[in-house]
Amino acid sequence: MIQRRATLDDLYQVEGPAELVNGRIVADMTGERPGEVAENIFVSLRAHAKKLGRGKAHGDGVGYIARVEASGRESFCPDASYHTRPPGANPLRFIEGAPDFAVEVRSENDYGPAAEAELAAKRTDYFAAGTLVVWDVDPVNETVAAYRAADPSQPRVFRGTETADAEPAVPGWRIALDEVFAQG
Repeated sequence: MIQRRATLDDLYQVEGPAELVNGRIVADMTGERPGEVAENIFVSLRAHAKKLGRGKAHGDGVGYIARVEASGRESFCPDASYHTRPPGANPLRFIEGAPDFAVEVRSENDYGPAAEAELAAKRTDYFAAGTLVVWDVDPVNETVAAYRAADPSQPRVFRGTETADAEPAVPGWRIALDEVFAQG
């Protein structure tokens, strides 16, 4: 049986976080701990955006339409994000364009060589679509690897008691790793 390529209209019908990659809908559900870490980042990011009066922070489940011809990707659904785009014509739809800053928090299946290759390919897609900074957040090892479009193969890895940033995507925002990985 030949399956037809999924479209953005199909993606709008999916319940829960998902992405459209090369004509396939890829579910993007996560576990409790990765969700908690993503929420910690979102709360801080949202407070900063409101204080700054510029940009908008989003938590998990907000979709971005961003076509990347090389991979066939048509959308992103980061665990947390920030963008400076004007509101779209229909705010009930996905955001047109890539986020300025995207956070990807690893789930239990995001470890090992195959997962590393998938995460690297997704970062490449983010940068091709116009994202400035992508965080790879590891809740097991409690690290944040900040990849920047200006030098996408050399992340700045934050660990321990350090404070992470997302410059130049989110000017002036900082978050302590203790806050990122806080429980409860």
